[in-house]
Amino acid sequence: MKDLDELYFPDGILYYQEHTWAKREGDLVRVGITDFAQDQLGDIVFIELPVSDDEFSRDDEFGIAESAKTASQLFIPIGGRIQAVNEELEGSPGLVNAEPYGAGWLVLVKPYDLTELNSLLSRDDYIASLK
Repeated sequence: MKDLDELYFPDGILYYQEHTWAKREGDLVRVGITDFAQDQLGDIVFIELPVSDDEFSRDDEFGIAESAKTASQLFIPIGGRIQAVNEELEGSPGLVNAEPYGAGWLVLVKPYDLTELNSLLSRDDYIASLK
């Protein structure tokens, strides 16, 4: 595992205390797991995700990430309806390790209430919560 200062936490996205991130894209929100989460899990070998049109409330479990050493529940940072799932992860779950904020994104959500984003953490607040 890497030291905290070796991990990447980009600006321009919001962070959830359960180690997922959210990025608003118009009226949709893209969701993934943080660099911290993927580092803690190790090499991800399988991702279980919902299907389009599934609906979740904030804090609901929406999937599972499995590595060689553990399985971890994934919790959604904003309530809404799933608009798209990153189908590339089915054949290449390691994309989450390689590019957690890019090609390794998990789901695209149509939020019920965009103001839920206001309760998520900034980059600095998320890093502080990890210390």
